[in-house]
Amino acid sequence: MEKQLTCGNQQTMTNRAIRVNVLAAVAVCAVSLCSLFVGSVHIKLYDLWRGALFLFTGQGDEIAAVVLFQIRLPRLVLAAVCGASLGAAGAGFQAVFRNALADPFIIGSSSGAALGAGIAMLTAFPTAFAAFAGSLSAVLLAWGIAGRSQPTALLLAGTSISSLFSSLLSTLLIIKDGSLQRVHYWLLGSLASASWQTTLPLLPFMTVGCATLFLCSRGIDLIAQDDETALSLGLDVRRIRLTVILSASLATAATVAGAGIIGFAGLAAPHAARLLTGPAHRRLLPLSALVGGFLVIGADIVSRTILPPLEIPIGIVTSLGGAPFFLYLLAKWGKRRTI
Repeated sequence: MEKQLTCGNQQTMTNRAIRVNVLAAVAVCAVSLCSLFVGSVHIKLYDLWRGALFLFTGQGDEIAAVVLFQIRLPRLVLAAVCGASLGAAGAGFQAVFRNALADPFIIGSSSGAALGAGIAMLTAFPTAFAAFAGSLSAVLLAWGIAGRSQPTALLLAGTSISSLFSSLLSTLLIIKDGSLQRVHYWLLGSLASASWQTTLPLLPFMTVGCATLFLCSRGIDLIAQDDETALSLGLDVRRIRLTVILSASLATAATVAGAGIIGFAGLAAPHAARLLTGPAHRRLLPLSALVGGFLVIGADIVSRTILPPLEIPIGIVTSLGGAPFFLYLLAKWGKRRTI
C-alpha cells in the first residue's frame, strides 16, 4: 500500500510538472511574440508576413524584414538562450553548494569575463571570445585551488579570485583611463549588439552546458542532500560536482560573452521553478530554463520601452527587479538559520 501511494504521488508530481512546463512554454512564446513587435519601430502582425515575403522572394516590406529578422529575432534568440542558461546554471550551483543564495556568477565567472573583455579591448582581440575564456579560466582556477575540498572552500577560492580579477581590471582602467569605459557598460548587460554572427557561435556552448546538467539531474539530487548519502549509493561525488560546475560555468561563460552580466535571473528562476514543481532536478532544471528565458526576454522588453528612445542596460532592469527578491531570500534564509 505504501509503495502504491509513493508511486501515485510521483505520478501526480510528474503530471503537474508537465502541465506547469507547458504553461511556462506558452508564456515564453507569448512574451517572445511581444518582443518581436515592441520597439522604437512600430511593427504590426501583418508586417511579419510582408517581411518574410521580402526575405524569401524579394517582394514585400524590406524595412520589416530587416527589423524583424536581422535585428529583433537574433536579439530574441540570444535573450531566450541566455535566460535558459542562467536559470539552469543557477539551479545547478544552488544544488552543488547547498545554498539558496547561489547564482551562476558565484565562483568568479563574471570577474573573469570582465578582465578578459578589458584585455581584449586593449589588444583588439574579439571581446566575446576573450570574455568567454576569462570566465572559464576563473572557474577552473578556483576549482584547481579548492581541489578535493568541500564546497565552502570552492566558494572562498572563487571569492578570492573574483576580487583579484576585479583588482586587475581596475588597474587596467587606471592605466588606460577612458579607453575602457565601455567595459562598464558591457558589464551592465546588454543585448543591443546581438546579431546572428555573435549569437550562433555561442549556442553550442549553452546547449552542451544545459544538456549536461539535465543528464546529471539524478546525481544533482543526491549531492544536494549530503555527500555521505551520495557516496553510500555509489556515486562519484567529486566527478559529479566537477561535471555540474563545469557545465553550469560553460553555459554561464557563453551567456556573459554574448550579453554581459545579467544579474539575478539565475538566482530567481530556480526558486520560482522550485515553488511550482518541487525540488527534483529532472523537473526543476527544464522549468528553471523556461522561467529564466521568460525573465530575460521580459526584462529586455522593459529595457527597450521604458524610456524610449533610450535603451537601459538589461542588467539594470533585472537588478532592480531581482535585488528585492534577493533581500527577501536572505532574510528568510537568515531566519531559518537563527531558528
